[in-house]
Amino acid sequence: MVLAPMAGVTDRPFRKLCREFGAGLTPTEMLSANIRLWHSEKSRLRREHAAEDEPRMVQIAGSDPIMMAQAARLNVEQGADIIDINMGCPAKKVLQKAAGSALLRDERLVERILGAVVNAVNVPVTLKIRTGWCPRSRNGPTIARIAEACGIKALAVHGRTRECAFRAAVEYDTIGEIKQAVRIPVFANGDIDTPHKARYVLDYTGADGVMLGRAAQGRPWIFREIDHYLQQGRILPDLPLPLRLASILAHIMHIHGFYGDYKGVLIARKHVAWYLSCHQGARQFRSVFNRLESPQEQLESIQTFFDKLTDQGELAA
Repeated sequence: MVLAPMAGVTDRPFRKLCREFGAGLTPTEMLSANIRLWHSEKSRLRREHAAEDEPRMVQIAGSDPIMMAQAARLNVEQGADIIDINMGCPAKKVLQKAAGSALLRDERLVERILGAVVNAVNVPVTLKIRTGWCPRSRNGPTIARIAEACGIKALAVHGRTRECAFRAAVEYDTIGEIKQAVRIPVFANGDIDTPHKARYVLDYTGADGVMLGRAAQGRPWIFREIDHYLQQGRILPDLPLPLRLASILAHIMHIHGFYGDYKGVLIARKHVAWYLSCHQGARQFRSVFNRLESPQEQLESIQTFFDKLTDQGELAA
């Protein structure tokens, strides 16, 4: 089970929490290969992983083989144990730089980038892709074979094309074809949001593992649930409210400490919205919570919300 890199989500506090709940790999947010942009506060925090458990996995994105190789070397010097290359992001601002999933249109450039990065470092290099640029060009199996030939050690496949973004049905058939095309490990990604779905996708595609993204937002304990089901064949009971509360409070405090009071309060709001979305009264709570301006107020309000859930006898959803 692997956490999917997500810009604005998979920062160090969230990675730490997902690792505690059983995620085997927790990549950083996507980092530009343009080292001239690394002096910003945003890029500095994205490269902050010194206190994390190994292996530390850093994802880089770009379209220039030389810059990608340089970025990989510098990240390894700064403690990265695995370099992951992004060729799956469908965001417009990434595509405008001919990076992310835009690279799937140019197989020769893919080969040059992968070869340059693999030859630049002495740690494993992995790759994240989509099934292709558009439904008329599902060249995922070809890209996978290129990756294997270049020395890529593992491949994560989001089961949609760039054109489909996150809207269309996931192409588990294509993920299966990609798995059959190579001998390196393949991780299936896309709409895996329950233990039963994880088991189904593994069996259907033959993939070696699953990668979870949006399903872990507000529910990082899903890694624990999936692991138990895959190992034992039984569904774990829902995480009890006291344990859920303790995990949320620890995460929010880590956010405050990592970003500082002002930015930490702002970033905590989206995570709390995800955490509480399944609970009664969450919408009304968020309208108040999003106006709070101090870390202590946020922590106290979360505690009060869960105290009310306990008084009402609500079970963890």
